[in-house]
Amino acid sequence: MPHYLFVTGRLAERPLRGVVARLASEVGFEYSIAVMPITIAALITPRWLARRLETPEGISAVILPGHCQGDLSPVEEAAGVPVRRGPVDLRELPGYFGRPEAPADYGEWDIEIIARIDRADELSLDGILDRAAGLADDASDVILLSGSGRPWPSLAAVVRELRQEGRRVAVGDVAPLDLLSAIPCGIELVLPADREQQQEAAAGLGCEIVLRGGQSSDDEFFRAVEKARQRGVRHRIDAGLGPIGLGLAESVGRYLEVRRRWPDAALMMSLETVTETAAVDSAPLHLLLLGLCQELRAGSVLVGQAANWNRTAVRECHLARQLTHYVTRHKTPALDAEPGLLMLRDAAALEFGPEELEHLAETLKDPTPRLFAEGGRLHAVTAGKHFESDDAYDLFDRLLAGSDRSFDAQQAFYLGYESAKAMIALTLGKTYRQDEALNWGTLTRRELTRLERRALRLARLREECGETQQYFEEDEADGPFEESHE
Repeated sequence: MPHYLFVTGRLAERPLRGVVARLASEVGFEYSIAVMPITIAALITPRWLARRLETPEGISAVILPGHCQGDLSPVEEAAGVPVRRGPVDLRELPGYFGRPEAPADYGEWDIEIIARIDRADELSLDGILDRAAGLADDASDVILLSGSGRPWPSLAAVVRELRQEGRRVAVGDVAPLDLLSAIPCGIELVLPADREQQQEAAAGLGCEIVLRGGQSSDDEFFRAVEKARQRGVRHRIDAGLGPIGLGLAESVGRYLEVRRRWPDAALMMSLETVTETAAVDSAPLHLLLLGLCQELRAGSVLVGQAANWNRTAVRECHLARQLTHYVTRHKTPALDAEPGLLMLRDAAALEFGPEELEHLAETLKDPTPRLFAEGGRLHAVTAGKHFESDDAYDLFDRLLAGSDRSFDAQQAFYLGYESAKAMIALTLGKTYRQDEALNWGTLTRRELTRLERRALRLARLREECGETQQYFEEDEADGPFEESHE
């Protein structure tokens, strides 16, 4: 049976012991807990820990707080056993021990993302290149230059520039003459190409076309597809996804019929008719639609980001295509596999519970408030005191009235900022952790840790005071620094 040594600080000792004791019996391991001479475990650094950690005999591995960043080799050398970085929140330890390793094939996908630049003919060349670079960074595979139907004489030059930057290019809604001049520059896909002259022009220049349904009767659409197949025109079939309430179910049936008639056909789905016409959070829609594409074996999707609620569509589709590829291949539910798509709410709102908060108030010596969002209320715990309210302003008033200290502007700003995050967490059912960003999945903006903020202040001080680099390196090497107001 493995024997793990859990490292923590004084404040987290009691709740850690409770969590680990339950886990040890459920998972099956022995454990020891090393309480370091520091109040806040998040401030532990590897070098500091390596000089102070005592490792008992028989330890299989050392498990550090997740906030202990940096090279762990000094700790491994001192401990003589493997060292692992655990979760940043001890309440996540059950998930840490119960979490299977990431599957080797997770991250694979077989659906291309075609990202639209809307009204591209109204943008400058630099504007188009910048927009294309951003879409590529978000994992798009093909850039669609969507025009407004007006003449676009510089289209060929734009395509050449994009191709020189390694971008794959598709075009849509451009004048026929501009299209003909630009295809030889590297356009690989034209959409939609419903007119026969467009099909002939594109086919003659070796370009693939998109045949889109939903714009005429289904019989006419199926005849157009059959004609293109007979003529040997390279094409993809977009059966035409209908908006919610305006033909969505019928359009899904059309996709199923296309796949039934032509099992080997290349299918494409334009997601915008659903995601850009429904003012709701877009990630769940993208997951649902990518799952449909996966089962239909549609090899590409067209994604737009014109609507503000849909502004991260490419990023969401990239995560969704990996998830749907994995669950379809392995015939397993899409549960816990892609946290990047869990944005509005957390999988679980973790809490310490009222007993732990009361115990914390009894044991704290520091009057600095510790903030929590639990049980539908905001909590501020200081030395010997526990304040709570369902209103951030009221909580701050209670703190002011019940504290033996005053708060300066910097401290008040800090408490206000953290209280706002805690209130958002309560409202949405998210886990709040003081000094950390709320988890918004792929949209999360990481906040600086205490040590990073301290390093930033030291760098500014070094610049202002002209102190030597050696002085600050020696100061930082001493290890954690607990700030009075954070």
